[in-house]
Amino acid sequence: MLTKRQKQNVIKESAKHEKDTGGSEVQISLLSKRIKLLADHLKKNPKDFTSRRGLLMMVGKRRKLLQYLKENDEKNYAKIAKKLELES
Repeated sequence: MLTKRQKQNVIKESAKHEKDTGGSEVQISLLSKRIKLLADHLKKNPKDFTSRRGLLMMVGKRRKLLQYLKENDEKNYAKIAKKLELES
């Protein structure tokens, strides 16, 4: 679970402007952070199938957002993929 401060830091790093809290880049960054935390949890708790399902849903949502960003703004897509160390 992301704390409020962690979430604010992620938003600040990836926002286009001060009030940008729901843009594609911000959503992708938040999902990536949550995915990393949940993946660590699942390494310690391999039988937690409910969390595994949630992880798969988050990965799918992030994939859709990345596809949208790639189709509409390839420059930002490349930038965020490099920043988050995702395959592009």
